[in-house]
Amino acid sequence: MKKTLSLIIAFACVLCAQAVSLQQMRFHCDKDTAEINLLLEKGQNASLKTPNQLVAFYAQELLDRPYVAHTLEGETELLTINIDQLDCTTFVETLYALTRATLNGRTSWRDYASALEDLRYRNGQMGDYSTRLHYISEWIVNNRSRGNLIEVTPDVPTCAYLVKNIDFMSRHKDSYVSLKDDEAMVEKIRKCEMGYRNHRMPYIKKQWLARKDVKAALKTGDFVGLVTKIDGLDISHLGIVYKDERGEVYLLDASMTGGKVQIEKENMYDMLLHSKNNIGLRVFRIMQ
Repeated sequence: MKKTLSLIIAFACVLCAQAVSLQQMRFHCDKDTAEINLLLEKGQNASLKTPNQLVAFYAQELLDRPYVAHTLEGETELLTINIDQLDCTTFVETLYALTRATLNGRTSWRDYASALEDLRYRNGQMGDYSTRLHYISEWIVNNRSRGNLIEVTPDVPTCAYLVKNIDFMSRHKDSYVSLKDDEAMVEKIRKCEMGYRNHRMPYIKKQWLARKDVKAALKTGDFVGLVTKIDGLDISHLGIVYKDERGEVYLLDASMTGGKVQIEKENMYDMLLHSKNNIGLRVFRIMQ
């Protein structure tokens, strides 16, 4: 028992040690840390056991928070902590960090920050802009290798594969503030993209979302990425699965069109069927 307790304490210390210093963090406001602590306390008191249950719980807590884009951008790369203004990516990151801290039995914003850094950056360590995991294909490969996430797309009853060169950022550098006037940074991004030429990725075609066996395989709290046919890009949007009492699948996301965190009005099948650029989805879960 004493040995087990010592291992738990040592692991917790490692988690805290991985986090960047306060000087390397950017907060939205001075209430962020207190609010994160409160959310983590609620999560512990909810007595939920699985990652998916916790993801769904925290998503409900974040409903109606405003959608705000580009909150991570600045002159220098900092670990940005902002749970009051979310885009589709930071929403999923927030859910992961809250869930991971709760699974580890932690209720401190510092553990949240450590989990956030571990998910957001290559090999879990923040450096410059190029160390951020910008593409979801690299995000899942890197985080899977460290035991954070697993992709379950191939486990769904029917699955297809798509081969793409993922290089949108280097070919559209003017669309990114941190790349527009920094050729050295563009070159760093280009080197990262080299590993994702002719990248083969699984996906669920959107028309298959009408199938009962496909819907049954998806779980509330799954992370989902919408696969796009845009040249050079793999995923255009992130969110989580929300299933109603009838088992119908919806997307719960930080919606740019809705302007807030919300459950989309159309079910996932109808929503994607009406989308010109999105051809399907990939599904990820937190590893316990």
